[in-house]
Amino acid sequence: MFTVGAPCLHYRHVKKQKAYAAAGVDIDLGNRVKNTLPQLLASTHRPEVLGKVGGFGGLFALNLRKHRQPVLVSSVDGVGTKLKIAFAMDRHDTIGEDLVNHCVNDIAVLGAEPLFFLDYLGTGTLEPHVFTDIIRGFARGCAANGCALIGGETAQMPGFYQKGEYDVSGTIVGVVDKSRMLTGQKTVKRGDFVIGIASSGLHTNGYSLARKILFETLGLKPKSHVAELGGTLGDALLAVHVSYGPLVQKLIKKFNPIGKPLGLKALAHITGGGFVDNLPRILPAKCDALIRKDAWELPPLFRLLRDKGGVDEAELYQVFNMGIGMTAVVPEESTDAVLRFIRAAGHEAWVIGGIVPGQGLCRVE
Repeated sequence: MFTVGAPCLHYRHVKKQKAYAAAGVDIDLGNRVKNTLPQLLASTHRPEVLGKVGGFGGLFALNLRKHRQPVLVSSVDGVGTKLKIAFAMDRHDTIGEDLVNHCVNDIAVLGAEPLFFLDYLGTGTLEPHVFTDIIRGFARGCAANGCALIGGETAQMPGFYQKGEYDVSGTIVGVVDKSRMLTGQKTVKRGDFVIGIASSGLHTNGYSLARKILFETLGLKPKSHVAELGGTLGDALLAVHVSYGPLVQKLIKKFNPIGKPLGLKALAHITGGGFVDNLPRILPAKCDALIRKDAWELPPLFRLLRDKGGVDEAELYQVFNMGIGMTAVVPEESTDAVLRFIRAAGHEAWVIGGIVPGQGLCRVE
């Protein structure tokens, strides 16, 4: 857990350690950096966590009294080429938080509460300040979501990565009671409404196309000041991925009490694949989701990509979230109350469409 480098060596093997460091893997440096972890991870502690940081595996004792039929929900992901922006800006304190929030959202759509998170960081040369910034982001994201950061791996692989570059991925495990899972396909029906909840920007998807448009086509730089964005392009592109996890738990508690009709039927995380590929995951075979593009105002970054990118507009809604990071399907009778609740919780939201007869597709018109 939070191991660094390669197989552990005893301190008496000084020559071997120095030779390994000369080859590009500094185990002693890794151990010194790792010693800072307990302070960084303290804010993510949950009472179910057993043992200490540094073991071979993270230990978590699931509280079975909270659930009649607990179902574990897991997900694994990365942040893609958003990392290229972090490299260019030499800013590494947001990437970890992005990854945690992305993973939290992926399991939140099923109604799952996040329990614990594990990370992986691969790099050519371990830079202590970069490592600390990344882990600080992981810790900040986990603390905000009530999720324990219980383990990870940092691999030093000289010659494998470009100088100054690294990759990260994360695995999350959560839990939901089987009776309270949001299945979507069994509950969504014609006449339901779709609420869209605002994103903070691109989140963690579409960066390869965005970089091509912004840097190659338009000739901008990460540190270019763009008036309509109110700051540098890099800052806009590094905006932290919103976590909807805490909001989802509040919505379930408020609108899906046990034994009552569902006021919240389904959720879709608008991640890779945009609206076109994500909303069909929760649709019955004979229903479509009809999304109205004019139901919300596009944020400036998406207007720039649309107006200057030369990309077919239909494709934009399959690549980018276009300002909507999460959608909620609700019955007509609870739409106004759910919308007010989301806004009162501090999120911008709009009714952006509805469920209509169809073939299990999402149509953006």
